[in-house]
Amino acid sequence: MEVVPLGPGFAAELRGVTLADVVNHDSAYAEVRAAFEEHSVLVFRDQEVTDESQLAFSRRFGPPEVTKVGSLGTGTHFVILTTIDKDGKVVPPDHRYALRNKANQLWHTDSSFKSTPALASILSARIIPADGGETEFASTRLAFDRLDAAMQSRLENSFAWHHYGHSRAKIAPGLATSEELAVLPPQCWRMVWKNPVNGRNALYLASHAYAVDGMDPVAGEKLINDLTERATAPGTTYVHAWRGGDVVMWDNRATMHRGRPWPAHEARHMVRTTISATAVDGLESMRPPPRIAAE
Repeated sequence: MEVVPLGPGFAAELRGVTLADVVNHDSAYAEVRAAFEEHSVLVFRDQEVTDESQLAFSRRFGPPEVTKVGSLGTGTHFVILTTIDKDGKVVPPDHRYALRNKANQLWHTDSSFKSTPALASILSARIIPADGGETEFASTRLAFDRLDAAMQSRLENSFAWHHYGHSRAKIAPGLATSEELAVLPPQCWRMVWKNPVNGRNALYLASHAYAVDGMDPVAGEKLINDLTERATAPGTTYVHAWRGGDVVMWDNRATMHRGRPWPAHEARHMVRTTISATAVDGLESMRPPPRIAAE
């Protein structure tokens, strides 16, 4: 397997390995898992992807999430990100599908609003526009490294609240349905996630985060926004331009990402699987103390 660096200090393309290799060979899995821990974003080109092969690959890294209510793919292990309706037509810009894609253009970390956050996301390109529609990544590990020691120490002992409704309200009123809000109450997580394999710290925040525990609400949200801006400053991100057969995997503990716009009349259809974090991935250290969790 060849590891080809792509981004500014993170992200890599893996050559000479397929999804099937990882499923069928422990040695291939071990190499890919090591690359995942080191590079945070992995690109696999020219893959023959089906729902079945993507799910089998995903299961190698941990338990796959069941897709939440209100999403395309509800009740399965797949999140369908599409602008194509049931009749095969591209939906208009004010359609809920299009608005949800617009929400994904905010910097975010998958599933930070859930009671069990995500270790990894795996996204495959099925239909891509001729222009635009890239996915942009930022390393929150490198962002943490750029902070001064005093801020690092402060954040390691701070907790932020995350809520699905907060990010969706930035796009349109009612984009998060009452059913979604009922099953997705606010969650509180440590603002720094330590990788248990290599000991490196990463910021854990973005558009689902709305408050810092113990801080004035306005000041807390300003801190979150300032840290996000610093983490995604020009020259610090990797922009992935999709090709047919691409599969991209990323570490939600150590990155933020966002979709990039594309012409509204062009179709885009992507399929995502998401792997839940476990104790092995450092999950238990992220939980707030009972005093905070009970608030």
